[in-house]
Amino acid sequence: MLKLIAYPLSIIYYLLFGSILVIFHVIQWLSFNLFGYKAHKKSVDMLYFFLVAKTYILGTRYKIKNIDKVPIGAPLIIASNHQSLYDIITIGWFMRKVHPKYISKIELGKGIPSISYNLNHGGSVLIDRKDPKQSLSAIKEMAHYIEVNKRSTVIFPEGTRSKTGKPGPFAENGLKILCKYAPSAYMVPVTINNSWKMTRWGVFPLGIGNKLELTIHDPLPVKNMPFSELFEKTEQAVIQAIN
Repeated sequence: MLKLIAYPLSIIYYLLFGSILVIFHVIQWLSFNLFGYKAHKKSVDMLYFFLVAKTYILGTRYKIKNIDKVPIGAPLIIASNHQSLYDIITIGWFMRKVHPKYISKIELGKGIPSISYNLNHGGSVLIDRKDPKQSLSAIKEMAHYIEVNKRSTVIFPEGTRSKTGKPGPFAENGLKILCKYAPSAYMVPVTINNSWKMTRWGVFPLGIGNKLELTIHDPLPVKNMPFSELFEKTEQAVIQAIN
């Protein structure tokens, strides 16, 4: 019964989704080229707002825990589990005050209205998973960026999103480089729950009536502990809170 209801709701959702991406592609271009970073950032914030708002059509609800724990005015490494693209818009909107940037696969850097433009012009970096040297160089660039500008980067150490919610093992390399070249940063472990249910039936129809939870754990100063300990605490904090 739920799946039957999901079909018409998903059609409405995707019509709005496509419209929002096209409209905000133009808005982002104008904001960035005419007024610079601050205006572009505001346009991206509004993009995230509308992308989150349209999920309410699917009966989606959100619960954000411990948002007050997020340090302001310091570089942040937000390390999260990864369940779907809805992780990105959830973090992008609810953690917008810390200017989250993404370490994203290079395939997303072209051909997608709004999303590709933001990845190329908003401070994010694109990595080629088939080219380890390029990937590590891009992550190093991101570390320098957040260190200098006191902003945040989002990294999904699992690499590939989980289609069932069950987490995969965390990879060390990306986190290690971020910590090395952004020594004043805080590691902020984040757990996403139930995002995978949005695509439990695939991309069509979408899941309905889901409650997405974003839990922010205690920030860990990078400079205060060896990387091995920092990595272990981060992975444990994220995984232990997955339902």
